Amino acid sequence: MAEEAQNIINIDGKEYNPTDMSEEQRYLIAQIRDLQARANQAKFHLDQQQVALNFFTNKLIESLNQKEEKKVS
Repeated sequence: MAEEAQNIINIDGKEYNPTDMSEEQRYLIAQIRDLQARANQAKFHLDQQQVALNFFTNKLIESLNQKEEKKVS
């Protein structure tokens, strides 16, 4: 019973039990869940890449500024 309650799906404010759905509807739910997981994973990787991009950009700017300071000295 507790496992069934965990499987309830809420769509547009209505609750649905997957055991009452057709095979096609369960397949569509599986597709949606997979796509949501992939989108979350893509965002996770994008966040990592953005941080790395910012790091290397800042290191380049820092390096260029140090070179400019040495020329002025």
